Amino acid sequence: MRIEIATLFPEMCERVLDESIIGRARRAGKLDIRCRNIRDYTLDKHRRVDDTPYGGGKGMLMQVEPIYRCWEAVCEDCGARPHTIYLSPKGSVFSQKKALELKEKHENILLLCGHYEGVDQRVLDEIVDEEISIGDFVLTGGELGALVIADAVGRLCDGVLSESVCFEEESHFNGLLEYPQYTRPPVWHGREVPEVLLSGHHANIVKWRREESLRVTRQRRPDLLEQAEEQGMLDKKDRAFLQKLQEEENNSSLVEK
Repeated sequence: MRIEIATLFPEMCERVLDESIIGRARRAGKLDIRCRNIRDYTLDKHRRVDDTPYGGGKGMLMQVEPIYRCWEAVCEDCGARPHTIYLSPKGSVFSQKKALELKEKHENILLLCGHYEGVDQRVLDEIVDEEISIGDFVLTGGELGALVIADAVGRLCDGVLSESVCFEEESHFNGLLEYPQYTRPPVWHGREVPEVLLSGHHANIVKWRREESLRVTRQRRPDLLEQAEEQGMLDKKDRAFLQKLQEEENNSSLVEK
């Protein structure tokens, strides 16, 4: 997979992408992520890429031509039109499901980072396939959102993580939040690691982890449980365990009364 980030701040993006798992994957050739400076594609001798918006208003707006020329260069280098995403608070909210969809459906992705007061709508209409937001808030530019998407999608690519189980058991991948995890020492400040994790009994550990995922998701994100049920991701054992939790909660309420 190839991911291009079109930005006014490529050095900022490179500093993040050079670190940790993504950085190692890039250096090993497992992941191709590139950052392009939109200023390199302006015809203005002062490398200007913005201007005042028509109709008035505060701030500056990114111009169409430098962005379009940058996009054309990416198309030429990729040998195909990349799936182009504009990072915008008006876009659909990013999720693990979306990350997996992008990884499975597209070989080339271009992440366009806006800045100032945004981007001239005409270039968005011309080249953008979808707009994505990383949450219901506004950032100074699209760089942080682009880095989030590049990381989330990149780590799903073959060879980036040692095994697929590294992400398949994480929060959101299977519709649930991840179970609690523990390491040495077995006792810390009087808090003990659950006995089942020390038992070496694989089937019991798998069962405990699944139930804890259900328990945590029910407590913190019941909306995810509803979605998992609607999508057929819960089986008979899952429903029985959730029913048990509900009965325990009802009994506890009666005792307190």
